[in-house]
Amino acid sequence: MLRIDQEIERQSLLRHPFYQLWSKGDLSINHLQGYSKEYFQLVKSIPQFVKNIISNSSDSALPYFADMSFNKVLNKSMQEESDHVAPWVEFATSIGVQKKELLDYEGSDKTNKAIEDMRSLTEKSVIGGAAAMYAYEKELPKISNTKIEGLQNFYGFTDKRCLNYFEIHQEIDIKHAAIWRDALKSIDSNAEKDEAFSASNSSLKCLNTILDDVHEKYVGTIPHC
Repeated sequence: MLRIDQEIERQSLLRHPFYQLWSKGDLSINHLQGYSKEYFQLVKSIPQFVKNIISNSSDSALPYFADMSFNKVLNKSMQEESDHVAPWVEFATSIGVQKKELLDYEGSDKTNKAIEDMRSLTEKSVIGGAAAMYAYEKELPKISNTKIEGLQNFYGFTDKRCLNYFEIHQEIDIKHAAIWRDALKSIDSNAEKDEAFSASNSSLKCLNTILDDVHEKYVGTIPHC
């Protein structure tokens, strides 16, 4: 797990230029609106990702992953992820995006390719899926806190409808990340650990790619250090 955690830190989304601009209040409302539409493509895909892992866990030869209690926890997690779609819609509409515009938006090719790559990780194996989701959810509490602070301090959004999605993820992804972490800690073989690391690395690249796309599409060329 140490190697995966180090990679999550190395590729931290909090270091991405788009989130750096958010935390400084240097994004416009138009930038935030574009982000809300693009990132929604991922938000609404997460329940299916968990469903894919549930399907793989029932056929797994690994005791922890095949245990019915793990399956039960994942089903609850899938329902929670489904419940989080509506709060994202509330966030987007509260910052000025029309609901129909949000629901009709299909995402850019780059974003959709990244999401499809993440979907493939969750379909391929239960180990890869768990690692991909751990990489996604590990930093979400910190990311959500940063987003809330930015929305309140720089953009004046204090309404519950605007902040609710992020307030939920300040708390629930501590639990969700722990689910994936416990599963991954049950892996014994070096080959399986390598598989988990590779999947987590791929997941992080996909997440950064989505932010790259948002930045390039709505803000402009990403600055290189």
